[in-house]
Amino acid sequence: MPVTVLVVAKAPVPGQTKTRLAAAVGDQAAADIAAAALLDTLDAVAAAPVQDRVVALTGDLNRASRGTEIRNALSGFMVVEQRGEDFAGRLANAHVDAAAAGLPILQIGMDTPQVTADLIAACAQALLGNDAVLGLADDGGWWVLGVTDPAMADCLRTVPMSRPDTGALTLTALRDNGIDVDLVAQLADVDTVEDVDVVRRACAPISRFARATVAAGA
Repeated sequence: MPVTVLVVAKAPVPGQTKTRLAAAVGDQAAADIAAAALLDTLDAVAAAPVQDRVVALTGDLNRASRGTEIRNALSGFMVVEQRGEDFAGRLANAHVDAAAAGLPILQIGMDTPQVTADLIAACAQALLGNDAVLGLADDGGWWVLGVTDPAMADCLRTVPMSRPDTGALTLTALRDNGIDVDLVAQLADVDTVEDVDVVRRACAPISRFARATVAAGA
């Protein structure tokens, strides 16, 4: 499909990633879980029937858990460095940086390792029939945003991130700009140890995420 999938990711460096999860399982285990989630996500994106794949990355892979494996997985992606003063700005800028091919952009993060190639394809198909798509997260945020023009994502700069109403505020910001938004599947994402079980049950038992969380006792 003529869609670019954009993954916004952070190198899983112990002590610098998944800090709320790390409070329960430790810095190294949290980084291992984040690395597993990222690798599972990259696998799903690589298998999805889309035209282009971009990763907007921040952090040092040389210090990251499973850094070599992640670097190898990224060989099939165009990798751009995140830029911006805050997370909202980095998200908006990533849409601009991923837009070189002029295709609609479907953006996900690395916190939903249960995502599948089929689900990505379904979201991409929905995007082709609408101005934008948004998939809300169980915690009140969102896990996927698709836009047909990167300028549509500029409204993210005004949306407070990592709050229980971030998803609702994002939907409002899009619609207030006259953008037709189709809501797609809602998923749980992983921020704390309490999130692990519901996400793990949605993953294949042999997934990296399932194995990493079991190994961490999460």
